Amino acid sequence: MTTLVTDTGFQTEDWANGFFRLEELPANTPPALAVDLDSDAEPEALKPHLSHIDMIRVDFPSFADGRGFTIARRLRMMGFHGRLRARGHVIADQYAMARRAGFDEVEISEDLAARQPEDQWQFRADWRAHDYQSRLRT
Repeated sequence: MTTLVTDTGFQTEDWANGFFRLEELPANTPPALAVDLDSDAEPEALKPHLSHIDMIRVDFPSFADGRGFTIARRLRMMGFHGRLRARGHVIADQYAMARRAGFDEVEISEDLAARQPEDQWQFRADWRAHDYQSRLRT
């Protein structure tokens, strides 16, 4: 079982339609399409499909692997407006960075949720207020 982290705290999974891997995208677009991307995937491969995708879930194999943040930014710059979810080894300290990169939510294991409870994630939920770039601009 997993836990979703959003700006409002811990949530339960609300996506019931399953996920397709990039290489398994169906020829006919289902009514709700979600795609799993590995951390070494090229987001440009999704460009012709972006308008039909409702959610993209990007894998983080390690909390030290930041490629998912780059993937999120590239997807947003390509015009993806659907739900963008980070999944795997993202820690509470990285939540603000995940949100700034373009993620809407983070999917963590129950084990990680027990080690880093909701209050640790909530402490970083005001991710716009702690952006050093915006503080420099004022």
